[in-house]
Amino acid sequence: MSLPALGSFSPLTSLAFRGRPRFVMSGRSKALSVAPILTKFQKDCDTPLPVLRYVADAMADDMRAGLAIDGGSDLKMILSHVDTLPTGNEKGLLYGLDLGGTNFRVLRVQLGGKEERVIATEFEQVSIPQHLMFATSQELFDFIASGLAKFVEGEGNRFHLPPGRKREIGFTFSFPVNQTSIDSGILIKWTKGFAVSGTAGKDVVACLNEAMERRGLDMHVSALVNDTVGTLAGARYYDDDVVAAVILGTGTNACYIERKDAIPKLQGQASSSGKTIINTEWGAYSNGLPLTVFDREMDAASINPGEQIFEKTIAGMYLGEIARRVLLAMAEFAPLFGKSIPEKLFKPFVLSTPDVCAMHQDVSNDLQAVGSILYNVFGVESDLSARKAVVEVCNTIGRRGGRLAGAGIVGILHKIEDFEDVKLGKRRVVAMDGGLYGNYPQYRRYLKEGVAELLGTELAKNVAIEHTKDGSGIGAALLAASNSIYRT
Repeated sequence: MSLPALGSFSPLTSLAFRGRPRFVMSGRSKALSVAPILTKFQKDCDTPLPVLRYVADAMADDMRAGLAIDGGSDLKMILSHVDTLPTGNEKGLLYGLDLGGTNFRVLRVQLGGKEERVIATEFEQVSIPQHLMFATSQELFDFIASGLAKFVEGEGNRFHLPPGRKREIGFTFSFPVNQTSIDSGILIKWTKGFAVSGTAGKDVVACLNEAMERRGLDMHVSALVNDTVGTLAGARYYDDDVVAAVILGTGTNACYIERKDAIPKLQGQASSSGKTIINTEWGAYSNGLPLTVFDREMDAASINPGEQIFEKTIAGMYLGEIARRVLLAMAEFAPLFGKSIPEKLFKPFVLSTPDVCAMHQDVSNDLQAVGSILYNVFGVESDLSARKAVVEVCNTIGRRGGRLAGAGIVGILHKIEDFEDVKLGKRRVVAMDGGLYGNYPQYRRYLKEGVAELLGTELAKNVAIEHTKDGSGIGAALLAASNSIYRT
């Protein structure tokens, strides 16, 4: 499948509008004035069934290539070293730290074994200042250790550990690492807009442990997991039918349970269960995606051009920026927001994905929420025609993102060796987490629509796409328990 070629939208240019006196266009004429751009954008973003099927099949092929040999495909197919999932017997006080985007979350979990399971959870979320996303490794990890210390200090005398024991924490680190064991991993590269210096090639667990020591925090990392791995572990703790997990938030990733004998690059290594969790790093997928000129321009201007193309098409960090670029092109082509183009419309990433989500959800007759967001973000007054065009842009971006994410999920299901069981009526569950999936209902609907179209009505009944909110933090704490340095 060839990608759409770059090209102009129309021989018409915005020059036709320059120098003319300002005037009020009717709703109909204003809508027609931007129609060439909107129509081409919708066409280039289209995800008919053949496109979805191609993406699903190519995703599965790339997964197989990545399992055969390191570097065999865009998908890294990283071994998680999680060979045994929590059983429900775990007990005690555990912690989870989830670093995966513009916030980090620290979690405290009390486990009561088979009978009581998770007795109680408490968590706090801390925003990461933007300058720390471009700071040094020590500065970032010292900030995180400080947040952990404040969380622990807030316990007072409510919790007591056995003498001689450190607090144990599961570290959810949602960036590509070459994991060498359950509690160590070398950072491959930063993604999701992070460009922290001095971390690539280092063990991120050592970075955190050293920062905690500098802070005087009596805590030890027992398990390093990706957020998708944590989500899978947390969901599987309650439901044995869970076979995969997908994060759709600031960034995106997916993992699944794989048989070890289906991983050629393992070369005969075995585990007690014969299975392990594979972290796909599917954000790097790029084959056959329906891309537009706006996607290519955004990619070229990014800190990692040519990389993470799937992520840039479906994940929360980027959907708002794609919309901004489309609206800017419309405003340059015709007076969508009046005679002059608002200065803020030229500012990259000024329009957030939550803004896109909120505008997409506006069903009022006058699209008042759309108008308010356009005014608050860009400082423009807008009429109903302009607002309707904006909603169409949001719908096009959300629909493409959701349906492509659904195609990726079907690709994983096809790769899983026991997918034949689904055809025989066996239930399989994909656990979902992340702010984009949780807060964007139209995106969720389009994702499930794509899965159903690809699987067909009957097979789709056997596959549950279930939201597991905050599952990655709890899952990391569960894996810290099952891999405790104090376990007997």
